[in-house]
Amino acid sequence: MKPAQPRRHRPHRIVARFVAVSWRDLAMSIGPTVVLSIAAIWLAIALIQPAPPTSLTISAGPPGSTNWRAAQRYKQILAKNGVTLDVLESEGSAENLARLSDPAQKVDVGFVQSGIEQKEKQENLVSLGSVGYVPLAILYRGPKIERLSQFKGKRLALGAEGAGAHELGLALLKMNGIAPGGATELLPLSGEDAARALIDGKIDAAFLSGDSTQIPVMAKLFRSPGVHFYSFTQAEAYTRRFAYLTDITLPMGVYDPGANLPPSDIHTLSPTVELIARDTLHPALSDLLVEAAREVHGRATILQRAGEFPSPVTHSSFPLSDDAARYYKSGKTFLYRKLPFWVASLVDRLLFIAVPLIVVLIPGLRLVPSLYGWRVRSRIYRWYGALIALERSALGEHTAQERVVLLDKLDDVEESVNRMKMPLAYAGQFYVLREHIGFVRERLLAREHEMSSPAAANAQATPKPADAPPASGGA
Repeated sequence: MKPAQPRRHRPHRIVARFVAVSWRDLAMSIGPTVVLSIAAIWLAIALIQPAPPTSLTISAGPPGSTNWRAAQRYKQILAKNGVTLDVLESEGSAENLARLSDPAQKVDVGFVQSGIEQKEKQENLVSLGSVGYVPLAILYRGPKIERLSQFKGKRLALGAEGAGAHELGLALLKMNGIAPGGATELLPLSGEDAARALIDGKIDAAFLSGDSTQIPVMAKLFRSPGVHFYSFTQAEAYTRRFAYLTDITLPMGVYDPGANLPPSDIHTLSPTVELIARDTLHPALSDLLVEAAREVHGRATILQRAGEFPSPVTHSSFPLSDDAARYYKSGKTFLYRKLPFWVASLVDRLLFIAVPLIVVLIPGLRLVPSLYGWRVRSRIYRWYGALIALERSALGEHTAQERVVLLDKLDDVEESVNRMKMPLAYAGQFYVLREHIGFVRERLLAREHEMSSPAAANAQATPKPADAPPASGGA
């Protein structure tokens, strides 16, 4: 057997490569925070409301009507905030609702009287609140009438088809057994035409509502001989049967205190007009519309007290929108109270992005130093695993060739360690690792020296006696 060749030690590079910052480790440490921040921004952008549109379209009513005039005032108020409101004329509530229900119609909001039935259930329409009463006034000629059923067989002016008075009149008459096509003649007269026909005796009763009940028209009818104002003696019963109706009391003399018109309190029924919108209406524009409604409809009249309208109490089948409910409860948000409308809208959307970003960034950036330190230390600890394995191997019995292999492996570890770029802040741990490498090297060399000494060689060369007992634990 050839004697083992003496091992040639590799030249070791002692100079370590230190850097101020390990940019690779820093990038890997910041990476998760950056990814989470990008995800938060993407989610915020996906959920954020777009900027409010600069124009809206409202379906109002006939030119000169109360709703049409209200829409014109809305237009002026919204214009102060840079929003253009296009006002569409219509025949009344029924047409307004039909336009809102039709996706092909470019209508965002409209005045709709409660009680107007939908042809099909609309899930995409919401209410912004009630904006006023629309009482039904029934005036008639002849003997005193106490119940609606007594109008059967007479000539009745119900107003134009599609108008609120017409729809409400039909519903009330139907409950009393009076339907179109029967003995009762139902005529589409309204306003002054109906009042004149009643005064002239061409009809027996006029169902008037909304603009048909203006003070000049009503005072004229009250002063006409033989014309009486019908008072609903069963008003409470009707409000129980029709949830959208309210019992309204017109006080004695409310139209003309000097002439005491009417001469006694009158009970009448009134639906409400609601501001109905599509559920795609931007929240900021919803706030503007409710704010405009407060300015236009909030004053006191003969039918309501100051501040009674607009009201979150709705009587239609349309739910109150979440944005309107929030406005009625809390008013305008802080930004819209303190800043111009468009500036507040921009800041609001920027905050919507900034808040989740801050929520992610602050904890994430606090974790970066820990992640950075962990990555640097993990590169040091990784070589400790190889070093421990070599040290354990050095404790056993090895041939000269096996010891050379172990020392070569240790050289590989040391060279790999010396090639590492190490931040200066971790130089102490780096040099401790190199000291431990030197310690393991000393153990291996000491073991090699022991095994190559003459005493060890003689011990290995001495033959074992033939009669020697087997080693303990042998087979």
